[in-house]
Amino acid sequence: MLFNSYTFILGYLPITFLVFFALAQKSHKIAAVWLMLASLFFYGWWGPQYILLLAASILVNFGIGLGIQRRLRADRPRQAKGMLVLGITVNLLLLGYFKYSNFFIHNFNFVLGTNWGIDDIILPLGISFYTFTQIAYLVDTAQGKVREYNFVHYALFVTYFPHLIAGPILHHAEMMPQFARPETYRMRWGNIAVGLTIFFIGLFKKTVLADGIATYSSIVFDAAAAGTALPFLDAWGGALAYTLRLYFDFSGYCDMAIGISRLFGINLPLNFDSPYKAENISDFWRRWHMTLSRFLREYLYIPLGGNRKGGARRYVNLLVTMLLGGLWHGANWTFVIWGGLHGLYLVVNHAWQSFRQRLGWNQEGGRAGRIVAQALTFLAVVVAWVFFRATSIDAALIVLKGMAGFNGIEMPFKWLAKWGAAGNWLLLHGVRFHDSPTFASGLLYWIVGGLAIVWLAPNTQQIMEWFDPALNYRPEPRPSMLWLRWRPTMRWALASVVVAYFGMLYMSSGFSEFIYFQF
Repeated sequence: MLFNSYTFILGYLPITFLVFFALAQKSHKIAAVWLMLASLFFYGWWGPQYILLLAASILVNFGIGLGIQRRLRADRPRQAKGMLVLGITVNLLLLGYFKYSNFFIHNFNFVLGTNWGIDDIILPLGISFYTFTQIAYLVDTAQGKVREYNFVHYALFVTYFPHLIAGPILHHAEMMPQFARPETYRMRWGNIAVGLTIFFIGLFKKTVLADGIATYSSIVFDAAAAGTALPFLDAWGGALAYTLRLYFDFSGYCDMAIGISRLFGINLPLNFDSPYKAENISDFWRRWHMTLSRFLREYLYIPLGGNRKGGARRYVNLLVTMLLGGLWHGANWTFVIWGGLHGLYLVVNHAWQSFRQRLGWNQEGGRAGRIVAQALTFLAVVVAWVFFRATSIDAALIVLKGMAGFNGIEMPFKWLAKWGAAGNWLLLHGVRFHDSPTFASGLLYWIVGGLAIVWLAPNTQQIMEWFDPALNYRPEPRPSMLWLRWRPTMRWALASVVVAYFGMLYMSSGFSEFIYFQF
C-alpha cells in the first residue's frame, strides 16, 4: 500500500485514524494495540508472508533487550555485552541473508569462476529500516539508556506504519514516551489541520514534481544502460533530472510520513532539510536522510573511534562508515562507489577545514563565497548520484563521460530555429545540432523550475514552523518570506485544498513507488 494511492488516502488512513481515537476513549492500551495491528496490516499489504518475519524480529529483539537489561541489573556486564553481540549478529545475519546473499554469491562466482547459485531472494520491504531501528535499541539498552519495557509500545515503535517502509529510522527515546503520554490519545483539530497540510505538500512533491520529472531521467539512464554514448547536454540533463527527482521523491515521502504521524498526535523526527542548500558535504549529511546519518554517526563512526584517535584514523573511519552506508542502500557495487565517493568528499572537507584552521583562515567568504561553496557541493553530489541511479558501473561511466564532454556538445535541433541568426552563427562555427531522444522536450523547464524551488523556496518545515512541524526542528532565528508561513486561515485552507487537488489529480496517471522503498 502506497501513501500516494487512493486505497491508502480514502480507505486505510481514515479507518485507522477513526478507530484509533474511538478506542482511545475507552482504553489507551487497546488503541495502541489497534495501531500496531493496523501497522502490521499495512506492512502485509505487499506480502503477508513477511508479517511473520517482522513479528519474529520484534519478539527476538525485545526478548534480547529484556535479557540485557536483567543482566545489567544483576551487575553482570560481560553477559549483557555477550547478549548484545548476539542480538546484533542475529539482526545482521537476517539483513545479510535477504539483502546480500545474491550479491555475494554473484561476486564469489565472478572472482573464482564458479557457478554456485541460489534462487533469487526477494527483499522484504522495510527490513533495512526496522533492523537498524532495533540494533539501536539493543545498543542503547546495553548502555543503560532504555527506561521503558512495555511490549505493546515497543512493537508499535518498530511497526508504526508512517515510518516502517522507508524511515525515518526512529530512536526509542523519541517515540516510546509519545506512545505513553495521554495527550497522544486525544483527537486535536490542530493536529489534523497541520498533519493534512504537511501530508498534501508531500503528496504534491511526489506525484506532480518527482513523478513529473522521472521520465526525463529514466530516458537518459536507460540509454546509458544500453551502451548509448551521450552528448554533453543529454548527460547533464539526465543527471540533473534524477538529482531533482530524488530530492522531491524523498522530500515528499518524509513530509507525508510526518504529516500522517501528526494526525495521530505523534511527532516524527525531521529527516530532510533542504540538503541542496548545503555549503559543504558535512552540511549535506546533516540535512539529507538525517536519521540515517545519526545512526551511522552514533552506532558506527563513533564506536570505530570517531575523531578521537588522530587525523589519519578519523579519515579511515569516515571512509569505512560511508562505504558501509553505501552498501546499506543496496547490494550493488554502484552503491558502494557512491558511498566511497561521499567518504572521500568528507575526508577532503575535513582536511580542508583543518588546513584553514592551521593557517588562521577562519573568516567566512561572504555571500559570494557561500554561493561558490554551495555550487561545488551540489556538483559533487550530482556526480555521486550518477552511480546511485545507474544500473551498473559501465552505465554510470557512460553518463559521466557525457557530462565531461568526451562525446561532444550537441544542441537540440529545435533550438536552431528559435535562436535565429545566433543559431546559424553557432552552426557555422562548428556547434552541432541534433534531434536527441535523450534530451526530451520540456526538460530544460523542469530543471530550471526544480532548481528554483530547491534553492529559493522555503521548505515544508519552514512553511509550517509556527506549528511544531517535526520532533527535532528548530525555527530559524530570523525567518524570511514570512508571508509563506502557514497559519489556520481561510486563505491557507484554500491553498491547501488546491495543493491536495493537484496532488491527488496526478495520482490518476499511476501509483509509483518511492525510490527509498527499494532499500
